[in-house]
Amino acid sequence: MTNNAERLYQIIDKDHEKKQSLFRVALNDPKSALKKICQIGDELNIKVTEEEVIQHLSTLDDELTKFWLVKVRGGL
Repeated sequence: MTNNAERLYQIIDKDHEKKQSLFRVALNDPKSALKKICQIGDELNIKVTEEEVIQHLSTLDDELTKFWLVKVRGGL
């Protein structure tokens, strides 16, 4: 069964414009990007928490995502 964070990720991943916008925000302010992801979920009626998003993203095998997660958690 797909959880909301995974479902939301799939939707964002297919929307090039939204994905690029989030990427630009994440480069400068990773925590704001996390809040924006949750806001997009609210707009789409796919409720997620920041922790659920972080947990889902940590399962992905993507170096850029892993780097971003380190920044979200306060590293680098």
